[in-house]
Amino acid sequence: MRNPAEVLAELEQIRAQDPPTHGGRVLSYVYDHGRAELDRLVAAAAEQFLPVNGLDPTTYASVARLERDLVTFTRSVLHGDDEVVGSVTSGGTESCLLAVKSARDTFAARVPGGEPVMVLPTTAHPAFRKAAHYLRVGIREVAVEVDTGRPTPAAVMATVEELTSAGHPPALVVLSAPSYPFGVIDPIAELAPQLAAAGVPVHVDACIGGWLLPWWPGAVPVWDFAVEGVTSISTDLHKYGYAPKGASVVLYRGRERHRAQYFATASWPGYPVVNPTVLGSRSATALAAAWAVTQTLGTEGYAELVARTAGATEQLATAVADIDGLAVYGAPETALLALVADPAAPADARVDPFLLVDRVRESGFLLQAQPALTQPGGTALPRSAHLTITPVTEDVVDELASALRRGADTSRGVPPPAPDPALVEQVAHEGLPAELAPVMATLEALDRSTAPAALTALLAGVIDPDAGR
Repeated sequence: MRNPAEVLAELEQIRAQDPPTHGGRVLSYVYDHGRAELDRLVAAAAEQFLPVNGLDPTTYASVARLERDLVTFTRSVLHGDDEVVGSVTSGGTESCLLAVKSARDTFAARVPGGEPVMVLPTTAHPAFRKAAHYLRVGIREVAVEVDTGRPTPAAVMATVEELTSAGHPPALVVLSAPSYPFGVIDPIAELAPQLAAAGVPVHVDACIGGWLLPWWPGAVPVWDFAVEGVTSISTDLHKYGYAPKGASVVLYRGRERHRAQYFATASWPGYPVVNPTVLGSRSATALAAAWAVTQTLGTEGYAELVARTAGATEQLATAVADIDGLAVYGAPETALLALVADPAAPADARVDPFLLVDRVRESGFLLQAQPALTQPGGTALPRSAHLTITPVTEDVVDELASALRRGADTSRGVPPPAPDPALVEQVAHEGLPAELAPVMATLEALDRSTAPAALTALLAGVIDPDAGR
């Protein structure tokens, strides 16, 4: 046995290897509200519920109460009436997967023997591809416009009509509010009523936008349950809801759709099993912490945090507009910015986003590299550097803008790195190098059918027990 203090000290050393989760230095994955009292609240709430199993809310009545309150608050924020119900899940991926399961099973009841197909823009989150893979649902991609990052209503409806005419009416259409890569809202208000008239359900993926858009300043397109035809929405409490990781909400218009996500069986000699989510036993810590945060902030608190986030986003977008060779992609409507080489600049004056990510890291800020993508039909979406802005970005916005300017100045006109097939094997066995631009360029160049194997080897190598030997 080891001394607990010694174990905790080692954990602290291990944790010190990570980038900072506070202070606005990491521009992806981290959602920093900048309020120390909320961190203390989360820790205290989670500690109270450490022993509680969320498996059975008939045994742990506290779980039922917290989930009921969170669903009620979320649906009120998203303009849902008393026909909107749902569940708290472990995250956006589970919320999306359950929405697809509900659509698949509802489709099976409506079209016996039919093959379920899901229609989604190329910018839809990979969680839906994962759900399709797990649940054996087909996918039809719709290319987005290269200059806006959005699918056109005509393109989506043409795909729906083509499938329906071929005897395969879609089980679900997925739209984003906003899409993660480019921060733009798909044309939900235009499409959902048309899809409703065609009898096709619509899921809105608001995992990243659901706790931003209700308070975002300016004219934001209508996207939630206020739109006729929106049948389900996913939104993550552990993103801009500021709960710790492990908390999301999936909502449905209609109780039958909600119940279609459940799994229940009495076909064994043990206790009756009823699972609303993929998990059976589940921790109630994130649930309790999410409840505590939403109760503390309320709509007024969220509005204040969104105002800070929006202000920092505007400042950064303005700063990027003054950097030669660099541009914000499209017209983002939330706190997600994708920086691309300015297509209007001469080729020898452009800033490559992959090189920019490496250079900005030298100033202590971590951006996220996003590879280019060739869409169905042959149009290409550009490579970019992704920034997720949070309230605390406001405190470092000038420093971040300076880091972007320096990074652009040292990258401007430098040729993008060439793909190197040898890097795939090298990274799988030796880990990531300090310069990531060549790695990203190599992954970008891989065929879509072979890239998953390379990515799997990369991540599996990181956690392999024999790594480094």
